[in-house]
Amino acid sequence: MENIEKGELITTGKAKSLYSTNQDDYLVMHYRDDTSAFDGKKIESLEGKGTINNKFNAFIMEYLEKVWKSLKKV
Repeated sequence: MENIEKGELITTGKAKSLYSTNQDDYLVMHYRDDTSAFDGKKIESLEGKGTINNKFNAFIMEYLEKVWKSLKKV
């Protein structure tokens, strides 16, 4: 696989931003350290929050991939 390069911003939410890449089958998800409370009226940064969210998301996606592969064998 060639190097994936982050492209243009597609959408952004409270915790992450989604970017296009130079490869059609891939997107880049950037998790931010931002936290919010009171319907977004109070916003602060919590160091490491983005990293933890990224690791959790990777775990879930890897698990779902394994489940999907096992279901396809049935």
